[in-house]
Amino acid sequence: MNQINIEQPLLFNFDDESENENIDFRYVITSYGADYPVDSLMKRIKDKVIFIPPFQRQFVWNVNEASKFIESLILGLPVPGIFLSKEKDTNRLLVVDGQQRLMSLFYFYTGYFQNTLFRLQNVQEDLLGKTYSTLKTPDRIRLDDSIIHATIVRQDEPDEDESSVYQIFERLNSGGRDLKPQEIRACIYYGEFNELLNVLVNTHSWRDIFGKKSDIRLKEQELILRFFSLLYDRHNYQKPLKGFLNSFMSKNQHLDKIDEIELTDTFKSTFNFIVRTLGTKPFRIKRNLNLGAFDSISIAVAERLKFGEINNRREFVERYNKLVENPEFIAIVQGGTSDEKNVENRIHMAIEAFKDLD
Repeated sequence: MNQINIEQPLLFNFDDESENENIDFRYVITSYGADYPVDSLMKRIKDKVIFIPPFQRQFVWNVNEASKFIESLILGLPVPGIFLSKEKDTNRLLVVDGQQRLMSLFYFYTGYFQNTLFRLQNVQEDLLGKTYSTLKTPDRIRLDDSIIHATIVRQDEPDEDESSVYQIFERLNSGGRDLKPQEIRACIYYGEFNELLNVLVNTHSWRDIFGKKSDIRLKEQELILRFFSLLYDRHNYQKPLKGFLNSFMSKNQHLDKIDEIELTDTFKSTFNFIVRTLGTKPFRIKRNLNLGAFDSISIAVAERLKFGEINNRREFVERYNKLVENPEFIAIVQGGTSDEKNVENRIHMAIEAFKDLD
């Protein structure tokens, strides 16, 4: 497995007020506790009874951090419990909190950390350099028999989504490295749609805009989700934007609402046209990439392309420049960008600007 532990800076700057939005909610949740020996947890992870979505980019601990956690178990020190969510359809247990700890153990048991033999580092001398197989027998038994407490939760109401799991995940993630909203969605709503987002983020035209390497915190996947959500479901939009994106990703988790072919064709035709026509720095308001300009203009292009190719590119560029220089448009893409009226107005303005182009 290849894990990336060093965060690469985004190649663009923007403010995203949606990250700090609060979601109003009321839930009925059933929860119970279970104590698992470590070797039993490792077997369940191997058999995918306990399921960690395979996003190596989300594993952010380095070998020293992973080693210190394993050392704590061998020494008999208490460690934090984990949270698991029971999936309704499969009864699998999804890891809500504790991924870094469980994956550190799993890598140690399987022998490799980032394609390198996993030897304990930054630990006390008698454990230094040990692999699982070279641990002294008493230490290996102590590790196998160490107990990790799990709290298992199931959302009973509302029953149309797993939004409570998102809330729990967001509030419990710990260790000093707060998870970004899309990182949480990638775990909670893992499925074919999420896999497609990871494919589309590597599309040539998209990479032309955002640089050679995608953001490891999944911000670009969130932008693509934002594009699709507002393109297909904006008539049902209600703030907060964070909750709207959660709902759309949940509803299309397995691509049974909008299929892969339609999403892929729409995405590629839209951003291929934008790059060919506007170059690699579109959606700029006062030099920085603006999220309101991003979603409204890309949606307007996608809506226009439903009726055929845009042949008069010069006219498109002129209308684009007029739009992004319009004081009214600038005002509604720079503040209150998740307000229902602002979302409606900016998308309407962009669609009107391009709808009758030849």
